[in-house]
Amino acid sequence: MNIFNSNFKKPYIIIKFLPKSSWQDVFHRMCEFTNLRTKNTIDEIWFVEHDPIYTQGLIRHNNIKCINNIPVVCTNRGGKITYHGPGQQIVYLLLNLKRLNMHIRKLLLLIEHVVLNTLYTLKIIGSSKKSGIFVEHKKICSIGLRIIKYYSLHGFALNVKMDLTPFQYIHPCGDSTIIMTQICQIKHNISMNEVKNILIKNFYSFFNIKLI
Repeated sequence: MNIFNSNFKKPYIIIKFLPKSSWQDVFHRMCEFTNLRTKNTIDEIWFVEHDPIYTQGLIRHNNIKCINNIPVVCTNRGGKITYHGPGQQIVYLLLNLKRLNMHIRKLLLLIEHVVLNTLYTLKIIGSSKKSGIFVEHKKICSIGLRIIKYYSLHGFALNVKMDLTPFQYIHPCGDSTIIMTQICQIKHNISMNEVKNILIKNFYSFFNIKLI
């Protein structure tokens, strides 16, 4: 766990590295954190990988419980269905947007900058679209947020070194034309730690925070 402070005397931000966890456990922790927090609660950013699972956002059209032996769960983030699994870097942002003087569009823009610059550091050129970040017309990162009383939940999922097969059984984000890709298909021998460290450096830069 590391603690970061803003260059402009903004509140501390704690970055936590969670062990590989079930999505349900982390979701419950995230909701509990948000429900119990006060105006003085320190903001947190969580890095984690999940066991295989499909999650459906608020836009859903069925109540399927399982796809090819992988559970399907409903969540309160925006967007439609996506897949999470080992080798995908999940980053949850539990932030007080009011205290940070930030609206959701700015938060989305900052997330895009963090991911795009991380890819650029790896000599990968990405572009932002409505449903996430793409590389050569293939999706590499999904973004889904929820704002409750100025508090943000959820975040983004960056495909690094995972089994992409489960994406073939769904229409990611409800779009049948989307093809998924990942960093290791472009940058071979990549490690999760390497990507994680670059992401953190970009959080320092774009969120104006520094290690103390």
